[in-house]
Amino acid sequence: MAVRMYHLAVDAHDLPAQARFWAQVLDWKILFEAEDEIVIGADEHAWPGMCFLPVPESKTVKNRLHIDLSPDDRDAEVERIVGLGAKRVDVGQSEDATWVVLADPEGNEFCVLRPKRSLTD
Repeated sequence: MAVRMYHLAVDAHDLPAQARFWAQVLDWKILFEAEDEIVIGADEHAWPGMCFLPVPESKTVKNRLHIDLSPDDRDAEVERIVGLGAKRVDVGQSEDATWVVLADPEGNEFCVLRPKRSLTD
């Protein structure tokens, strides 16, 4: 393979809070922490990770790229993630959608899908 996905870079105002939120959501750990960068992942050898970077501006529009999560139990996972600080959001999804749209504490949208078995399922 010529290339692999290494990090998903996430702009943030509060790097420690965002990194802790996503580490809890994904059951990952903080692997590196500095004032201007925090990296989380399953472990230091499991790619990809997420890298939180500081930005001065606030989020103003819907994300052009977002994360999709596939849990064993969608509804239970939605409630757990909401308990960690996510909020339900409406981005125009239909009432019969098989996914739930949430936003992390800084407003970045992501989806919790029905359980999946493959990338084409």
